[in-house]
Amino acid sequence: MEQVRDNKESVKRYAIELTVNGDAHTVVVKANTLLVNVLRDGLGLTGTKKACEVGDCGSCTVLLDGEPVDSCLVLAVEADGHEILTVEGVAQNSQLDAVQQAFIDKAATQCGFCTPGMVLSAKALLSRNPQPTEQDVREALAGNLCRCTGYVNIVRAVLAAATKQASEKGV
Repeated sequence: MEQVRDNKESVKRYAIELTVNGDAHTVVVKANTLLVNVLRDGLGLTGTKKACEVGDCGSCTVLLDGEPVDSCLVLAVEADGHEILTVEGVAQNSQLDAVQQAFIDKAATQCGFCTPGMVLSAKALLSRNPQPTEQDVREALAGNLCRCTGYVNIVRAVLAAATKQASEKGV
């Protein structure tokens, strides 16, 4: 992280390097800039949602080095040198990820506002626990709030994605 001087303002700025969805980015930010704002406003990745802005709802969840974080609680300078995955980077080569496809197949969305955070939390769970129980799924999604559903189809979708991934790996 390199401090950038700006003679016009007395506010310190820092040049940080992020790898977002596999692409390297260098951005200049103020010390208090939040990661969610860099992703949405700086990089145009609006799949990361802003809602509560205090870490309660999970709509801004991204994966930071593979771990789910509320990007509204992470300073951009804290992400310097790290890898970030947003919902825009989940599908590969125009092919939906198993979690994304399961959300469609199991009707796990209604308004869809919470879906990006749910998908990323589910991906993190399945990467560390490829055969989760229903309770494991519920615990992994506990930080992601949905106002529209009763979570039943969301849990079913994550379990279905786990089953699909296991069958693809021959487990």
